[in-house]
Amino acid sequence: MGSELSMGARVEITKKYAREYARASKKARGRLLDEVVAVTGWSRDNARRRLAAAARPGPRPVAKPRKPRPRKFSYDATKVLQRVWAFSGAQCGKYLAVAMADLLDALERHGELVPGKDRYSPVVRAELLAMSPATIDRYLAPAKETDPLRGIAATRPSPLLRSSITVRKAGDEVENVPGFFEGDTVAHCGPTLKGEFCRTLNLTDMNTGWTFTRSIRNNAHVHILAGLTLAAETIPYEITGLDFDNGSEFINYDVIDWAADRKIFFTRSRPYKKNDQATIESKNNHLVRRYGFYWRYDNPDALMVLNRLWPVVNDRMNYFTPTKKPIGWKTDSVGRRTRVYDEPKTPFQRLLDAGVLSPVQQRELLEHRDSLNPAELARRIQSLQDRLTAIAKRATLDLEASLATPPPDTTRGVKLRRAG
Repeated sequence: MGSELSMGARVEITKKYAREYARASKKARGRLLDEVVAVTGWSRDNARRRLAAAARPGPRPVAKPRKPRPRKFSYDATKVLQRVWAFSGAQCGKYLAVAMADLLDALERHGELVPGKDRYSPVVRAELLAMSPATIDRYLAPAKETDPLRGIAATRPSPLLRSSITVRKAGDEVENVPGFFEGDTVAHCGPTLKGEFCRTLNLTDMNTGWTFTRSIRNNAHVHILAGLTLAAETIPYEITGLDFDNGSEFINYDVIDWAADRKIFFTRSRPYKKNDQATIESKNNHLVRRYGFYWRYDNPDALMVLNRLWPVVNDRMNYFTPTKKPIGWKTDSVGRRTRVYDEPKTPFQRLLDAGVLSPVQQRELLEHRDSLNPAELARRIQSLQDRLTAIAKRATLDLEASLATPPPDTTRGVKLRRAG
């Protein structure tokens, strides 16, 4: 009978028996094997191999590619979103969704977005305002890039006054009013800390997220004091406290006396504990390093361009870039302790909500906010960044090449056969 069956029929019969054969007991397998041999005409060993092979799971069928779901928002809205994202300083979706209305109002007010021109319309505006943070990130994914460059830590501990300054640890509560600032300096040293190079003094308010940035020639106390004095004159409300790391540029008698004369509470973080200054460390990265890059700036031209750049960046960060603040802790579904954050707001909005400004100050800051054109800020930032790159890129890369360790001489100690 077996010889009368085609090979395809034998294979199909084997498949039907294979599942039962795999689950059967030893005695039952013998009976099934006899049946397969009788039907197919195969030898017993061949039938056993065929049944075992058919019982093994084969490769899963290739799933058909899922048909992409139709786009909820129009192509015009996507193109305008890319422009708004670029003008905002490449904010993530969570923050851009919060700032979208203010950005659109400002861009319309300054004629950068005009209904009926360059794909913008009331319908597109409604689409942009309706986009969720996740949708914004998904639509912007092709346009996003990362910067692979990295810097060098330049903090050097101070042997003076450390025991006389209050230590502030990560998790310590600060007053729930604006005025307490974390501060740090960022070294624009390029690939080496040797020689003199510019530093950037960076301050951020723990309550509102308000930022102040200023570049200085070096870390000498006269330059640090000049930067702090300018901060006290520029920030639109009173500085009540300053928290620095243990660097000698801050922990010295001149800076301590300056703070004491202004009745500014002075604290420091613990050595080697970056989390004690998590807020300013974050600002160092996504403000100073993001906008000022990692080139080496060691001449007056670079210093001048940096100090033209920071006021523009500070306006973008303070008036158009939302931030979020930790407000407590919670336990998730598996028992892990996680941070709870408030709803994102711009530092300017947080400052208004705090109620520390006089009516005159509020009016002046609102007028200043309304005078800012996000698109013009973006163009000025790009122009100044191009100037910084032209000044410092080639010199930084040449310096990096000169410091590179030459490869080892692999021919030393190897005997070479003489020619001829």
